[in-house]
Amino acid sequence: MQTEAFRFGNAVVDDWEGRVNSWPLDEGLIDYVGKSLRPVSLLTRIGREAQDVIRSVYPRPFGGTEAATNVALVVDGGPSRTIVSGRTGVVLAFDVAGLVDLARRGDCLIELVPQVGEFIAEGDPLFRLYHGGDGIGNHALNQAVALGPERTMEQDPEFAFRIIVDIAAKALSPAINDPTTAVLALDQIHALLRGVASRQLDSGRVQDGAGQLRLAYRTPDWEDFVSLATTEIRQFGRGSIQVVRRMRAMLENLIEAVPPSRAALLRAELELLSHGVERDFLDPEDRNRAAFADSLGVGGTSRGQAAAARS
Repeated sequence: MQTEAFRFGNAVVDDWEGRVNSWPLDEGLIDYVGKSLRPVSLLTRIGREAQDVIRSVYPRPFGGTEAATNVALVVDGGPSRTIVSGRTGVVLAFDVAGLVDLARRGDCLIELVPQVGEFIAEGDPLFRLYHGGDGIGNHALNQAVALGPERTMEQDPEFAFRIIVDIAAKALSPAINDPTTAVLALDQIHALLRGVASRQLDSGRVQDGAGQLRLAYRTPDWEDFVSLATTEIRQFGRGSIQVVRRMRAMLENLIEAVPPSRAALLRAELELLSHGVERDFLDPEDRNRAAFADSLGVGGTSRGQAAAARS
């Protein structure tokens, strides 16, 4: 049987192998792929793309007042038409300007029923039209919504949080038990929450140039982002000193950094975290350590320990 040593010693093979296979390129590619698949590289790339999406979807800085998001649409007489989806898939994006123009020309109000990121089946309600719109074709409405097999971040900043939270949840599963990756995920979530907190979130209501309401749709609010960012990681990481310390550091930092009107929800999350520490850490010393904030999880100088050292 021909061995690997014999093959590399074969003059015929040696003659053409150098022209076919470039070892330095292959080794460099392997090194690049290996590094790009590390959790920190993957999380950083997702976080960077998500910041761009946040700025694109929410272009205006926070103005100090919350938009009335997802207020129930109440229209006298109910919908005049309901248009069902002719396709099955996940709502990826929709054409805001195009739908507003259709509603203006049809002199009606258009409601997009599913939220971006939601799955809809063929035959599910896609649009509701109010006060007319009889001249708007179903095809034109369907073409204004992009569907696909899975969520993307194009108009869906929540999906970035979903991806990062899922990475943390898998890392905290008993089969993997990798709290350091969960802490790396919290680093990116921390930055994304600061980014969202600084932007004026969408109201889900669009008027035409004359001030007439033409388009309504569902959109995430600040509470949705905070809940998505914290709930599952707090649940799955409840027994990890590293995770609860990093989450405390994130929440305490954000409470000081975000606009005051958005700090209340963060304080509520911090209280839930504190209750969990009291419940889950039975040993007094572990409970004491878990009650401190540490931006490294474990290994940094926690704010509580620093304050104790100064006193």
